[in-house]
Amino acid sequence: MEFIEKDSYTFEDLVQIVKILRAPDGCPWDKVQTHKSIRGNFIEETYEVIEAIDTDDTELLKEELGDVLLQVVFHAQMEAELNTFNIDDVADGICKKLIVRHPHIFGDVQADTPDKVLKNWDEIKMKTKSQKSQGEVMQGIARSLPALMRSTKIQQKAAKVGFDWDNADGALSKVDEELGELRAAIKYGNDGNVEEELGDLLFSVVNVSRFLTVDSEKALYNACEKFIKRFTQVEKLAKERGVDMSQSNLSELDSLWDEVKINTEL
Repeated sequence: MEFIEKDSYTFEDLVQIVKILRAPDGCPWDKVQTHKSIRGNFIEETYEVIEAIDTDDTELLKEELGDVLLQVVFHAQMEAELNTFNIDDVADGICKKLIVRHPHIFGDVQADTPDKVLKNWDEIKMKTKSQKSQGEVMQGIARSLPALMRSTKIQQKAAKVGFDWDNADGALSKVDEELGELRAAIKYGNDGNVEEELGDLLFSVVNVSRFLTVDSEKALYNACEKFIKRFTQVEKLAKERGVDMSQSNLSELDSLWDEVKINTEL
């Protein structure tokens, strides 16, 4: 087979390899996959790209981008087999979109700052999608996005028409209000209301992060990493002192946590 003997490969080679794998006499696993059966793979590969970016690992980034590219080609090949569209149609669509949404490059529109570019982009996007209001724009935000990211995007759209706090103080006051409503819901034992109020509280916290220009998704990610590191140190400290964590009360464990916290902040 010609592909085995090549020293280097191109994008076209990738397309051909996927066709071979999907052929009737191809790979038993690859040829039976559907969009939905490998949906999770796409999500996983995307997050692995993000991890490579976060860790500044260039070699890993190259590898993981290849995995994402495979997913794109794989999904396009499934549709090519149905004669709906192929990978060239995918490329054609994104090229046309880029040209239309960059009239300051491919046309005579003036946009000499990133903010102006984004303003033009949003206006063109609304026009091409026949969206007449920010409510319609919000409805177009993918529901499959992580909730924190989706919350930020929704709030940004609302802010474009002035539905926003003047500053972070207003957003922080809303957090206090929502926390009070959550406490009340818990007090009166209304489980459905507890979930609703907890959602409102999280949504208001995301609003604060937006005013502080902090990525809420990244902030929570970092908080998770910090918790894991400190918890690991607590486990280590407990083992050194012969403390059985499963038999200890929260006060004892919290004391170990505070000790680790002080030491790690020095």
